[in-house]
Amino acid sequence: MADDTRPPQDGSGPGDMRKELERYKIVVAELQRKIKGMEAQLSTATTMAEMPQVIVTKPKLHETLQRFIRKVAMISQAEKAAIMLYSPEDGELTVLPPALGLTAEQVKFLRVKATEGVTGLVFREGTPVVFNDAVRDERTIKDNVAFLNVRNGVTVPLIIKKRDEEDKVVEQRTIGVMHVFNKRMGMDFNEEDVRLLQMLAEQCAAIVSNAQLYIQLSEEKEELEETLQSIKAGVVAVNGEGEIRLVNSAASTALGSAAVDLVGRPFQEAIVDERIKAILNDALESKEEVSREISLGEGREARHFQAQASVMRGDNGVVQHVVAILNDITDIRNVERMKTAFVSTVSHELRTPLTSIKGFIATLLEDEEGYFDDATRREFYEIIDQQCDRLTRLISDLLNISRIESGRSLDLHLTKVFLVPVCERILAAQQSYTDRHRLKLEAPEGFPEIIGDQDKIEQILDNLLGNAIKYSPDGGEVTVALFDEGKTIRIDVSDQGLGIPERHRERIFERFHMVDDDVDHRSVKGTGIGLYLVKALAQAHKDGSGEAGDVWLAHSVVDEGSTFSVRLPKAADEGKAQA
Repeated sequence: MADDTRPPQDGSGPGDMRKELERYKIVVAELQRKIKGMEAQLSTATTMAEMPQVIVTKPKLHETLQRFIRKVAMISQAEKAAIMLYSPEDGELTVLPPALGLTAEQVKFLRVKATEGVTGLVFREGTPVVFNDAVRDERTIKDNVAFLNVRNGVTVPLIIKKRDEEDKVVEQRTIGVMHVFNKRMGMDFNEEDVRLLQMLAEQCAAIVSNAQLYIQLSEEKEELEETLQSIKAGVVAVNGEGEIRLVNSAASTALGSAAVDLVGRPFQEAIVDERIKAILNDALESKEEVSREISLGEGREARHFQAQASVMRGDNGVVQHVVAILNDITDIRNVERMKTAFVSTVSHELRTPLTSIKGFIATLLEDEEGYFDDATRREFYEIIDQQCDRLTRLISDLLNISRIESGRSLDLHLTKVFLVPVCERILAAQQSYTDRHRLKLEAPEGFPEIIGDQDKIEQILDNLLGNAIKYSPDGGEVTVALFDEGKTIRIDVSDQGLGIPERHRERIFERFHMVDDDVDHRSVKGTGIGLYLVKALAQAHKDGSGEAGDVWLAHSVVDEGSTFSVRLPKAADEGKAQA
């Protein structure tokens, strides 16, 4: 090189000087090319060193790729650069954002089949391609060339390489391609560009693949944690050394401690309740499943749980984790308790009228000498008749509850119903049972008739009025008010009784639910099925559009009284009612 680059000797002619100058220019250009190549390699090494080996979030991957794609464009002196990944589901390669020099629309809509164009060729064969005349090159997709405004480019494969202990490639897989387009200064891409881009592509492929795996695992982990947090059963997991590894929100609520205060600590220290500690400890020591029923809390606020601790073993049979599941069975136990009370109450409700009927019939049978006159006998018969009606209503309620519980519809027998005389008759019947209450009806003149099941509407009114009287032990006024709402009518039943405490208002329409907050409420006997049945009977009435009737607690103040409202369609539809 020293001989080629020495200056010309004195005495050389002008022609020799020009030749020597041209030779110097060639030498300088070659040296500049080598310098640029060395700078590019140094820049590549810096880029590769800067790229993190583990990326666990999508924003971090986006940020890393953004820096990387800029360096790629700078090293290759390209105006545009993009990474495209293969999707096995649709057999296409799509752009992995971000891309340099491409608009958001181009990134969104650029899709290339793995069987087409330079992109597909490089992906299938795993070898790079240089094209310095994109318009004329037979391998390019001309629509995409125009869409991206591409003059020339280099496409290299993104190959995942698996190496053995001796650093030999034992397996490789192509996941996509990397493009650079439009060399700056109108220049062409060369083999030096290809070599540098291959170096970058190999590391890019590894990082993208690892990032996608980590992100997928991270998202699956988050999804699992969200699922665990959302389930109603409490979950507590401890490792083989007794350290708490997982507590979901339901378990935190049951244990009375936040998960952050429990995770990472020995359960013997972190958990206060001795029964839960005993379950976990027994499972760890016995290495067998443990199942018990426990109660947490006191009095009305107590919650009942079916606690089950399962043992998880590793491949060597050693206990790695114990997972305790706290299944809240409070509602089940409450229903069982209410059913027991219901059976007891129904037995009492059945026995009371039967005892009365039996007593009056026995009295009449024993009167062989005609001691009782006709008026007295008629009074006895009327009492027996009323008690029989009481029994019939109770049995009818029980049969309707059975139909509802079994999923069968409440059959409607639709006729014209004139609500004013119906209400007057039921008010008169209820008034005969009490002398401490004043029952009255408020209805506008000319109140319209409706199409409905009169028997079931009478049951609704009978139940609501019966409740209004029962829960007004000190007497007072009970009012039935009728309202015409256009396509529907509304019936309000108001009393001046005990009212309903706040905590019961959302549950009063549940079967078997009884209000028993104080002595006055507990003294009122009932089956707990009246309002449940009223709601079912009201909802069985549907109009032609399928809109159902309803009942709700409109107003209630403790020790002042309550108002229940029923809304029914003016024209119930039998077809909809049976649906």
